Amino acid sequence: MTLTLEQIESAILQLPSDEYQKLIEWFADLDYQRWDEQLEKDIANGKLEAFAKEAIAEFEAGNCRAI
Repeated sequence: MTLTLEQIESAILQLPSDEYQKLIEWFADLDYQRWDEQLEKDIANGKLEAFAKEAIAEFEAGNCRAI
């Protein structure tokens, strides 16, 4: 059974507050998991290599500060 976005939105609006909170937590966890997976793919494919080299060069040049 495939639901439309409108049906999903309508169902969310009908959730009791405790169920809504569980959904928010589940969705946040899913979002973080997918972000982590994409980051791992990007790292494996070398997409972040230029950023890493730039950050290391800035650090070695003393262009950093404690946060």
